[in-house]
Formats: sequence, C-alpha cells, structure tokens
Amino acid sequence: MIRCIRQTAAFSLLLLVALLVNAVRVQLFEADAYTGNPANRRTVMERYGQPRGAVLVAGRPVTGSRDSGGRLRYERTYTNGRLYAPVTGYSSQLYGTSLIERAEDGILSGTDERLTAFPWWNDLTRTHQPGGRVVTTIRPLMQRAAFDGLGRRKGAVAAIEPRTGRILALASTPSYDPGELSGNSASVGAAWRRLNGAADRPMLNRALRQTYPPGSAFKVVTAAAALDNGRVTDIDAPTDAPDPYPLPGTGSRLGNAAAGCAHATLKDAFRVSCNTVFARLGADIGLRGMVEAAQKFGFNDRRLRIPSAVAPSNFDTRMNPAQVALSAIGQYDTTATPLQMAMVAAAVANDGALTPPRLVEEVTDADGTAVFTSRHRRARQAMGPATAQRLQEMMVDVVERGSGRQAAIEGVTVGGKTGTAQHGVHNEGTPYAWFISWARAKDRMQPAVALAVVVEDAAADRADISGGGSAAPIARAVMLAALR
Repeated sequence: MIRCIRQTAAFSLLLLVALLVNAVRVQLFEADAYTGNPANRRTVMERYGQPRGAVLVAGRPVTGSRDSGGRLRYERTYTNGRLYAPVTGYSSQLYGTSLIERAEDGILSGTDERLTAFPWWNDLTRTHQPGGRVVTTIRPLMQRAAFDGLGRRKGAVAAIEPRTGRILALASTPSYDPGELSGNSASVGAAWRRLNGAADRPMLNRALRQTYPPGSAFKVVTAAAALDNGRVTDIDAPTDAPDPYPLPGTGSRLGNAAAGCAHATLKDAFRVSCNTVFARLGADIGLRGMVEAAQKFGFNDRRLRIPSAVAPSNFDTRMNPAQVALSAIGQYDTTATPLQMAMVAAAVANDGALTPPRLVEEVTDADGTAVFTSRHRRARQAMGPATAQRLQEMMVDVVERGSGRQAAIEGVTVGGKTGTAQHGVHNEGTPYAWFISWARAKDRMQPAVALAVVVEDAAADRADISGGGSAAPIARAVMLAALR
C-alpha cells in the first residue's frame, strides 16, 4: 500500500514538474506567438479597453476616444477629420492604422516601453499604461489655407520650414473622415469598401504617397547641377542651346511653348521655362552628374520617414543621352511626391542646405511629460551656397516677371517655379499643374516657408491648366498664413 502511495506521489510530482516546465516554456518562448495570434481576443480587448492617446496640432487634440459600451470599448474620434486625415491617418478596430496612427501606435496605445520607467513590472503585473500624446509640427492656419485652396480639385500641398525641416502643412484632396472607420460595426465595413472603391481615391495621401511627373518644376534641380558642375558660370550669358533642340542619338527635335528660347541665358530660360536649354544642359551634364544632383535633393531615397513612410521619388540611374535630356526637364520616368518638391524649394531657400523633414515635434506620456523630443537633424548640402543664391535670384525673377506672378506678396520676397507636367499615352492626359516656392519677410534672414503644390484637376480644360494659374494662388494663400 505504501509503495503504491509513493509511486502515485512520484508520478504526481512528475506531472507537476512537467506542468511547470510547460508553463515556463509558454511564458518565455511562446508568449509572443500567443499574444500575436489573431484568435487571441484578449489582446484586442486590452488594446481597446482604455482611451487612445491624442494627436495634437498647435497644442490641441485633433483625435479623441469614445466609449462604445461594447467588448472593444473605446473607438477613435476625430476633430476636423477631413482636414487632418493626411496627417493623422486612421485607427480602425477592423482595418488597423495608417500614417501617424501607425507610426506612433505604441505611444498612442500605451504599449511603448518609453512610457514607463520599469517596463518589466508592467509585463509582470499585466498592467497597461495610459496612451501617450503625439505633438505634431502642423500649423492650423496653414493647413486650413492649403485645404481650402485645393477645394474640390484633386491635388496636394506640402509645406516645410526650411531651416528646421518642420512640416507645417500637409494637405491632400479629396479627403475623407477617418472617424467613419473607427469602430467594428457593419457601417465601418461599408465605409471601407466605399472609400477604397471611389474613383477619386480619397484615402490616398497625395502629398506623401503619390508621385507625379514634376515637369518644369524639376528645372530647379537641373539648374543647380549646371551651376555646381560649372556647366554654367554666368546666368546672364547666352547658352549654346538651339531651338528646336535635336535629342542626342535620335531624329526627334524638342521644341518650346515659349518664344525666344534659342541660345537664351539661364536666367531667361528659367523664367520662361525653355525646355531646349535645360534638356541640352542635362545631356551635357550627363547621367552620372544628373543622378548625383537629384539624389542630393532626396530622389531615389527609400528610407525617408517623417515618421510615416514616404513614397520614393524617382530619377532613373540607367538612361541613354536622350532620356537624360528629357529627365532634366521633368519628363521621361522622373517622378516626385509633393513633399519631395517642397524639399527642393526648401534647399534653395536655405542656401543649399537640406534639412530632413519631420512631422512629429514631441512625444509625451499621458501627463504631458516628454519622453521624446525631435531634435534638429543635421542638414546636408544639396548644392553650394553660391549656387543656391543664384537660384534664389532666378526664382524671385519668375514671381516678379514670369509665370509665377500670382504668388507675389507685397513686402515679401517670394521665389517660385511653375511646372505643367504632361502625362499619359502621347501626353493626352490632362497636365498636372505644379508650383514650388518659398517666402521670406523682408526684415528676416531666414525664410518662413517652402512648399510645393500640385493640382490634378481632370475636370478643368486642358488649356486652362498651368502651374502659375492653378497652383500659384494656392501657394500664395499658404505662404500668407505662414507669414502671419
């Protein structure tokens, strides 16, 4: 009898040890797998069991949380959702997150280890920190000016403070209300299908995620390359560029929409946007020189984060001389996001120094104590200071005497460059209207803002689309808001 009891006790002890070993195995080695398993509803319920932290604009929250009373208790709410959707993105119980809601999800949901001094204690006690706050660099007046300026047209605006890289406005139209996607009801699924199936793609962030042929706005990059490489030493001297210009190695001849482009000076060619002059310069600089120049401005950079991911702007690294010439005027396969072209304008305004753009100023815990402050990131030279000063002169000339007159502001130094980018088969698509610019108050040393505007506007007559006519007035409104 005693022997049976001993055997039973030993077997029970063995089972207990096996149970403890299995528990340790699960806790140490498989916890993450169980936590991330879609069938684990506890994780989802914990995630939405408390209010989500706020995204702030100018110190005021533009997001909030609503108690739904359901198992997934708190749903996301948005103030002026359409206005700030290109900044915040959405946070959906069914479809996840996007933009800042995704990039700063750990802070907003309270799971980021920076929110507590002892992360291991939270893991041990299964406690959940309150969601923190994300302070953005957006300025409300500029955001509203950009959004209202675009109106019902498809397009985007990206505005940057040149010296610091702070993103001051980020607008994309048409927009949408991210609050429609917050919960988990049938209406959320219907809204998701409607928004994703819409022909005008309201959920596409055109400022960050859409690339366009930049057209003549890219001539800023080509001019910078020509001046830095010594291909042009005097912007007021005639160039060796015939009109029309025979593309190298082909029987095609490139012409101009403007008159007086034959052997025009760089300054005059920049003001009236002579394709022949800049295509000839691009071919003379060559593939390697043009690629290096474009990449200094940020083209082909697949690592750009603000902290949301930004679609890479493209300048091909394998082209024949004719393709290089076309790329130098913003055609062929050259494409850019509005943020990228705002970076081009910012580098010119900042004497050639390009500061990486950023959208988040600070991250705090729920009590407002900073856990991360975005520091001024080191700038890189996109061009020499002397080149930047000559480009500033040429961009001011465009606004004072050229196609950018509608961006002029009395008492303010404004530089700009228009662009009308053709696209589609045989260039039959409605051209995109570009305007990139910067503004500096006459009594200030530093420019207040640099920006890019693109307008798609397929509803407009083709002849009425131009960077100066469609995009420059929007830029002017945003610059005025910045100067206030």
